[in-house]
Amino acid sequence: MPDRAPQPVDRQLPTEEARDLIALVRDIVQGEIAPRAAEEEEAGRFPREVFSVLSEAGLLGLPYDSAHGGGDQPYEVYLQVLEELAAARLTVGLGASVHTLACHGLAGFGTKEQRAEHLPAMLGGGLLGGYCLSEPSSGSDAASLRTKAVRDGDDWVITGTKAWITHGGVADFYTVMARTGAEGPRGITAFLVPGDAEGLTAAAPEKKMGLKGSPTAQLHFDGVRVPDSRRIGEEGEGFTIALSALDSGRLGIAACAVGVAQAALDEAVAYARERRQFGRPVADFQGLRFLLADMATQVEAGRSLYLAAARLRDAGRPFSRQAAMAKLFCTDAAMKVTTDAVQVLGGYGYTADFPVERHMREAKVLQIVEGTNQIQRVVVARHLVGPESR
Repeated sequence: MPDRAPQPVDRQLPTEEARDLIALVRDIVQGEIAPRAAEEEEAGRFPREVFSVLSEAGLLGLPYDSAHGGGDQPYEVYLQVLEELAAARLTVGLGASVHTLACHGLAGFGTKEQRAEHLPAMLGGGLLGGYCLSEPSSGSDAASLRTKAVRDGDDWVITGTKAWITHGGVADFYTVMARTGAEGPRGITAFLVPGDAEGLTAAAPEKKMGLKGSPTAQLHFDGVRVPDSRRIGEEGEGFTIALSALDSGRLGIAACAVGVAQAALDEAVAYARERRQFGRPVADFQGLRFLLADMATQVEAGRSLYLAAARLRDAGRPFSRQAAMAKLFCTDAAMKVTTDAVQVLGGYGYTADFPVERHMREAKVLQIVEGTNQIQRVVVARHLVGPESR
């Protein structure tokens, strides 16, 4: 059965421009994304042409400066765009979030010359980015990464392996964290590496339980040479850059999670109205009505939480704790809502004829990417009671 079109969310948007932007996104969703989402996800097909459409529409650089090709939009608006995209197809919503994450380092820490040279193509020139922090032996403990960058004249030579890279093998550029100094977070530096750099190869994509249309792969750096002009920030500043990007990226994941949960809720409500048992719609039965009410409450609470964190960011105030809370709550809520949606549909929910089983499989990865939810609890607790005793 084809996916139902997502139900329009009644959004509180700050400007008429933002309302027009959401309308544009919904047009693209209905015309380019939703009609083929189920089929292409099942086939594991990456929709590169959709990202070209998003780039041409100015939707891949929304929170960045218009002087460099961005959209000058607050995070409050950008995140709601992600939610709309993820509700239609998580591969697209998550992909847009990862691309934004990959641009963060250069936009926030690059020199004036670097931004002028690279950002226009990155933000609105049809390019697609990836973010390289995790490695086979360093996931949650990202500061222990082993990929090395060694200075050679005016160049750096990068050697090592990155893991779990969204858009691995298909991205046009990668923001790469590599060790240039001593062990620990202060020995890490960030680099902007072209996707076609000599010595850079991608392994076969991981075979995942969900999000099959989004390629996730290891990247191997075999003496990849990049000029010092592609170093982002100062030597040893890479881990600071990485954490700064992840604070914002976690809000992107939270918004995507709410989008997936909203799509599952919409499907469950529509089914409950249509399905009849004992001579009446199953939506008449109190047990199911209460379940739907709880699902809707989780979705609304998650949306409010990520928007509150976004508004702090837009106001220039600290938001790291709130970003961790939003990522934690929204992704846990998405897992619960999608699981309950399968239950509402009963046996049909467990089949690929309806999209809720896909939503459930996809929700799981959102509890893991960009910091597991256990790590989010660590972050929140540190803000509350300080670091752990050693």
